[in-house]
Amino acid sequence: MWCRRLACLFKVPCRLRGSTRHHSPWLPRDRRSVLAAVARWYHTAPESLKCAWQLHGDHLELRYANTLMRFDFVWLRDHCRSASCYNTKTNQRSLDTASVDLGIKPKAVRVDETTLFLTWPDGHVTRYGLEWLVKNSYEGQKQQVMHPRILWNAEIYRQAQVPSVDCRSFLETDEGLKEFLQNFLLYGIAFVENVTPTKEDTEILAERISLIRETIYGRMWYFTSDFSRGDTAYTKLALDRHTDTTYFQEPCGIQVFHCLKHEGTGGRTLLVDGFYAAEQVLRQAPDQFELLSKVPLKHEYVENVGDCHNHMIGVGPVLNVYPWNNELYLIRYNNYDRAVINTVPYDVVHRWYTAHRTLTAELRRPENELWVKLKPGKALFVDNWRVLHGREAFTGYRQLCGCYLTRDDVLNTARLLGLQA
Repeated sequence: MWCRRLACLFKVPCRLRGSTRHHSPWLPRDRRSVLAAVARWYHTAPESLKCAWQLHGDHLELRYANTLMRFDFVWLRDHCRSASCYNTKTNQRSLDTASVDLGIKPKAVRVDETTLFLTWPDGHVTRYGLEWLVKNSYEGQKQQVMHPRILWNAEIYRQAQVPSVDCRSFLETDEGLKEFLQNFLLYGIAFVENVTPTKEDTEILAERISLIRETIYGRMWYFTSDFSRGDTAYTKLALDRHTDTTYFQEPCGIQVFHCLKHEGTGGRTLLVDGFYAAEQVLRQAPDQFELLSKVPLKHEYVENVGDCHNHMIGVGPVLNVYPWNNELYLIRYNNYDRAVINTVPYDVVHRWYTAHRTLTAELRRPENELWVKLKPGKALFVDNWRVLHGREAFTGYRQLCGCYLTRDDVLNTARLLGLQA
């Protein structure tokens, strides 16, 4: 039985089911007459009513803005935004969630044009804006995208003609910074031009949007092909597409590259949108996409070179999705650093290899490969949770610097500029 907006003025027992025309024998006569009056109103002006609701034994069902939502009673009490339950100055909860009776039920419910009112057994009143409930309900979240993106292959990216941002504009104006971050959030890569080709100036650039994440490679890394670390990156060899630090429990979020000098040939940088490739797998073989998002794998980095001694292990699936809307937010793909597969039984292993082959085929399609030549003065920012990078072999002396950025801080900067991140 859907109780319309005016019916909310009255407390309707939860046992009531069916049409409001039905007079339950256990209701007092005066309550039955009230319900009958409400029922007559419901049938005389239904077009003017936007909201309908129904009480169940443990939850409230609410229909508003073409969305059918269900709210647990404890959830409704816990998320109260009244002055005694929520501190609007700090935007933090004041209510002790553990103090809420797990069997709590509202003793009265009322809805007007914009607001849901709940009166609890102790007399406390909770108010929710209907738009707020749509936005924050599970059903509403399922329809929303956390991070708007434009998926791309090489042709899509070239046709988009995404502009680089000038270093001075990036460092000195909010407009330049916002343009850069918008490009970065949409495409997972972004460039800054006219950067002074030094490690110190690259550090200043990076700190404009985030704290630098210090790792086993230091704060700002600076390398040539001298094999000073136990990693293929410190050679002149070609590197296949991959994401970095898969052997961290939380892989680094953003990577900055700046080529300071190259006296030789080759060395172009390869960029591949991992989310675009994963989207093709989802369309062609959804069962394989699901397997890649469910099977946990170990990635490992063992280093014993000079004074560097490290043994890192990170665990997680290749594809990581938000469970409520199946939105992909992280790809962990590095064939160099994938450890022994010993986390799943043999019959799952073979299906995983099949799914991995499907994803790898998409990642290696030539049309998905964007090749760029990094030059002194042009810094590249890469979303390491989305875009795979690699390089072709090179000759001569090549000097790069860069760093990892804290993902939370980059997204924080974007949100403070009004971007959805």
